[in-house]
Amino acid sequence: MVEEFKEISEQYSIAEAIKEAQRCLQCKVPGCKKGCPISNDIPLWIEELSKGNFGNAMEIINTRSNLPAVCGRVCAHERQCEGNCVLGKKGEPVHIGKLERFLADFDCEAGWRHENIPEKTRGKVAVIGSGPAGLTIAGDLSRQGFAVEIFEMSPEPGGVLMFGIPEYRLPKEVVRHEIKKIKNLGVTFHTNVTIGKDLTVDDIFNQEFDAIFIGTGTGRPKKLDIPGIQHPGVRQAIWFLRRVNLYNNGSVSRNEVVVSEGDKVAVIGCGNTGIDAARTALRMGASEVTIIYHKGHEQMTALNSEYEDALKEGVKFLWNSSINGIEGSEGNRLRSITVMTENGEERRPIDWVIMAVGSSPASRIVSTTKGIEVDEKGYVITRDFPYGMSTRKGVFAGGDVTNRPATVVHAMRDAKKVAEGIAQYIDAVKLMDSINQK
Repeated sequence: MVEEFKEISEQYSIAEAIKEAQRCLQCKVPGCKKGCPISNDIPLWIEELSKGNFGNAMEIINTRSNLPAVCGRVCAHERQCEGNCVLGKKGEPVHIGKLERFLADFDCEAGWRHENIPEKTRGKVAVIGSGPAGLTIAGDLSRQGFAVEIFEMSPEPGGVLMFGIPEYRLPKEVVRHEIKKIKNLGVTFHTNVTIGKDLTVDDIFNQEFDAIFIGTGTGRPKKLDIPGIQHPGVRQAIWFLRRVNLYNNGSVSRNEVVVSEGDKVAVIGCGNTGIDAARTALRMGASEVTIIYHKGHEQMTALNSEYEDALKEGVKFLWNSSINGIEGSEGNRLRSITVMTENGEERRPIDWVIMAVGSSPASRIVSTTKGIEVDEKGYVITRDFPYGMSTRKGVFAGGDVTNRPATVVHAMRDAKKVAEGIAQYIDAVKLMDSINQK
């Protein structure tokens, strides 16, 4: 089973990477940089790579990204940097993602260190959650002289990077290496700590933190009005992917992963998470996996490259279709689903339904803290200046918990703006305190 989850994309050799980098035209107005959500200076580091200056290239990348090995693998390159490469208009764009992945992996294996870490004298920041938003906040602020501590409810940091993206797309050792780099910046990690249960926001402030960032993502599944949907044979995609990742690293047994050999699985939703769940179900032995989507192929939110890979692996797709009913059998398994397709209603035998229709924030932190207001859907309300601050002074939020980003790199972009807001806030408070003391 481990073989089934080996990383699919092949790595460049040194010669291949340099040759690919030399294809870059070094445009005066680079579309690739405009297409990158975090404004990575792509032509500049590609130029250094093309000359064999790998260390210089990594220094340039590090100024904008805390997670280059992750971004090189899971970013939507076809819609962002590569999708705006001028070479792609008449042929093949520069494979920017694979080049970034090559540099990050080479850098990790070489064990190079590029940065002089400033003393942590500028302030103290707590980060709740260690997904892409939390790690970006920690990396950016630590580089600016802030002491940063991350509080994570899971036994291992990484959030969705560790537990929500399949191993074949993002090997967990890659995530661990990226986190190690952030630890080397002086960031402290506290795992197995649930804020709202083990500690409250007030408890954290009592530990003399100047600001707190909430980057806990979304953990409460959205509900669909389908008869039978409460049956235990219906599982959430994020829950399923997390269980499979835990199984692959030896933390849970095989029987704790619901899909087994020969099962028939239906996935509701056609975003990247839905396709991840479908391809993972096949790897766990399912004999048939069908994605059911209420819109057409052109409206899917998943990347086309992910869709094409799923097709090659045997995932089936039902477009403009919806499930009208779910029938359970004894135990946890299902018996059948009723599907309304373009050709009418039909009944299909099924063992499991996996829901990939999105989620909303859990209320654990907000319900145990005074002064943090949320909107009607439960998302934390924030302001534009200082960017990301909630309705409670000193408490900031970003990422999915504020309903802004949709992908890893968009969460990183939002977090970089929040990091600036936190720095401005702490500097202003300390300046006022010093003036008042005179």
